[in-house]
Amino acid sequence: MTATEDQTEAGPPPPDAASRRIADLLIGLGPRPCGGIHAIFVLTVAAELASIVATDEQRQQVQILASEEIMDLVRVHREASAVRADGPWWRYLLVVSESGEVRTDYDFGEQPFPDEHLFPAEVYRADLEAFPRPRLPVWLAAHIGHADRQSRPADMAASAEQVAASVTDELPALPLLAARWAVLSAAFVAVGSPWGPRVLPALGLFEGIERSGSSLWIMPGDRAVLSGGVWNDPVLDAVYNSEAPMPDLYAGAPAWVANATLNPRAGIGLLSFCYWWDDGRWYRAPGHAAGDIAAAVPGIWSEESAAAIVAALMADEPDAHTREAALGLVRAADRGEVGRGLLASIFGEGAIDDAYLQLTMAGVSTPRSP
Repeated sequence: MTATEDQTEAGPPPPDAASRRIADLLIGLGPRPCGGIHAIFVLTVAAELASIVATDEQRQQVQILASEEIMDLVRVHREASAVRADGPWWRYLLVVSESGEVRTDYDFGEQPFPDEHLFPAEVYRADLEAFPRPRLPVWLAAHIGHADRQSRPADMAASAEQVAASVTDELPALPLLAARWAVLSAAFVAVGSPWGPRVLPALGLFEGIERSGSSLWIMPGDRAVLSGGVWNDPVLDAVYNSEAPMPDLYAGAPAWVANATLNPRAGIGLLSFCYWWDDGRWYRAPGHAAGDIAAAVPGIWSEESAAAIVAALMADEPDAHTREAALGLVRAADRGEVGRGLLASIFGEGAIDDAYLQLTMAGVSTPRSP
């Protein structure tokens, strides 16, 4: 959310008189004495919801139901914001402190809405008819207009016309990519970080802190699919906001490149790239270079890039010894020979079992000694 406004009881009337009036009505509905109110209003012309919670004198939360008078004021308040170049707000936060101070914040969709505040696509289409906008955030434009254009059901994949796919050296060979993915996963787990990549049997997952991410499915027969999305991808921005054609990320892909092996972004129209590994090589659709996908993939590009991330997890300012230890760990993973002792010598015994399991599931650990 953006555009905060702090108001106090002293001085001239606040510039946003509507918010002050809404706050006064909420205070009238809240407990006495009131320890504060937190309200979120989510509106379009076709659907709306309000979530209002107050705190009572025992510091317990009390739900408040918005009156029709309050909702009428909120609707008028939203309509007044339609004079902005980017259209009216979609979410409106109003916080009343215990002393009666009011703070407001407005959400124009720069970041995805929480699932509980996201309406069906047709609701936003109706709102855009009433309040046209020059462009939409990529995530919202995809929610409204992806029309399953990135979906690849198994039957469609099996019947797809076979065209020549492009061989690419844009990625490390699969065994090295998978090993580095695993060692980075283990490092993040070892330091107790909720971020970073993770490994499951036959699956690598990565969600970056800036909403880019990818998945790596590894299948029998030396086959794999790496796909994902880059946050605010300019190619997808052009698709949804400038009516550019949707790139065919699957041209030349075999039948096993299908929804079951694709990153979930394909289901919401936010997939930016798709590679598949077959017969010892990486492939992608011809004529479609993925561009800069580094934000959506862990640092698997080289021994050095992976080791730099491991070293940064080991110390805020890694010295030469730390960097050498990190490089040794990555090289051991590349060989498929990471022992539990090596991992413990670097990260200690804290979360070492969970970290070592990441390596075991990826097949790059050595058997544990009795």
